[in-house]
Amino acid sequence: ITMNKSKLAIGLFVAGTLTAVFGLVILFVGPIIIDDQIVKNLVIDPENEVSYTMWKDIPVPFFMSVYFFNILNPTEFLAGEKPMVEQRGPYVYRKRLQKQNITFHPNHTVSYLEYRSYFFEPSMSVGNESDVVTIPNMLVLGAAVMMDNMPHAVRLLLSATFKSFKEGPFLSKSVGELMWGYDSKLVDFLNKWFPGMLPSTGKFGLFSEFNNSNTGMFTVHTGKDDIRLIHKVNSWNGLTKLIYWKTPQCNMINGTAGQMWPPFMTKESTLPFYSPDACRSLELVYQREGIMKGIPLYRFVAPKTMLANGSDYAPNEGFCPCRQSGLLNVSSCRSNAPVFISQPHFYNADPVLLDYVQGLQPTEDEHGLFIDIHPETGVPLNVSIRLQLNLYMKKVSGITETGKISEVVMPMIWFEENGYMDGAIVKTFHTNLVLLPMVMVYMQYCFLGLGLATVLGAVLLHYSGKVRPLQHMVTAPSANKPTHWRPPF
Repeated sequence: ITMNKSKLAIGLFVAGTLTAVFGLVILFVGPIIIDDQIVKNLVIDPENEVSYTMWKDIPVPFFMSVYFFNILNPTEFLAGEKPMVEQRGPYVYRKRLQKQNITFHPNHTVSYLEYRSYFFEPSMSVGNESDVVTIPNMLVLGAAVMMDNMPHAVRLLLSATFKSFKEGPFLSKSVGELMWGYDSKLVDFLNKWFPGMLPSTGKFGLFSEFNNSNTGMFTVHTGKDDIRLIHKVNSWNGLTKLIYWKTPQCNMINGTAGQMWPPFMTKESTLPFYSPDACRSLELVYQREGIMKGIPLYRFVAPKTMLANGSDYAPNEGFCPCRQSGLLNVSSCRSNAPVFISQPHFYNADPVLLDYVQGLQPTEDEHGLFIDIHPETGVPLNVSIRLQLNLYMKKVSGITETGKISEVVMPMIWFEENGYMDGAIVKTFHTNLVLLPMVMVYMQYCFLGLGLATVLGAVLLHYSGKVRPLQHMVTAPSANKPTHWRPPF
């Protein structure tokens, strides 16, 4: 019996040791295997069927919600009083993105054109595209500022031109017309006699250039040679740097195209990306951790320095001429029109901007932009990019359409582009990138615990087999030892 227990103890000891070693191997090798699988599945390669399809035709529903600042007191505003606005909307459009002309290059980059199209969603909107709103007439008030330094005679001629085409300082048109374009004899005249003055040659609308258009030719790294470079922009429209701004730093094309980022992020990571619509690179910073439907995430937000002026943040000096912090002057890439981009309701901007316009109430929840990222993969889970389009306007001598308008950066519209993972995509993502790694973690500790317990059991069994015979020898009575004599009474 002792021999059998000894053999059993040895067998258990060997099995326990092997189990524990296997647990240790999983402990150290498991994360490497998981990271290796992430790398293999993220590389932009047609052989990665699932991830490549997601990159090519983004399956996440994207929406653009548009809000108009309807002017309530246009007559008083023209007379020099402070403008009063009310927010109208949202007018929601489903956004479809599709990459075309995809070309892979030998240097591990890929080029593509991404086309975008918008479809109105009445059920998600407050109102419809036939709603009429009143906003500043960008053609008149924008052109007036552009002509401010021209000879007085030229300004008089421009004012006469506006009158001949019956163009006033404000527009009252439907949302659909303001968004996608309306017929204007003034636009036809300017395109004929001053080609290139306007950004579009057809109907004039705030988003007429966006629908059924592409964002330019992007060339990005596939990550095949270095996963740290994946999605990073190699060039845009053949350019490796921009020509809009005054300093090399401001003209840099940094980061990705704004849809995905390299994996294995930390809290010190940032989210740099190039935005053709903003004509510059932007960078978000880490704010906090979070969880979305069981998936861990990092939230990245826009720092105050992103749109700060050159006086408050020296690296932004190249984006000037600047006004107050919180405004980006994009006139250099918008046909020199006095257009500024900000966060909605001048959120995170110089508070003085709120003094010039009545009806604005900025809050972080409603107007701050953010991107929620799964840090292990660099895949966005929830995106909300919020920007506001503003027109700088003032009284210009000789152009009577400007009346006595006080100098103001006037909000016209703000829009939010948002999308989030949902449905089957979230389940697949959660299973592959949360549950399976979690199972592997539990497995490694189970094997370690089971192995150590088995080894401990083998040791106890081994020593218990030696102790019992010894105890038997000590306590058993001897056959040759005489018994005690007791008297018979």
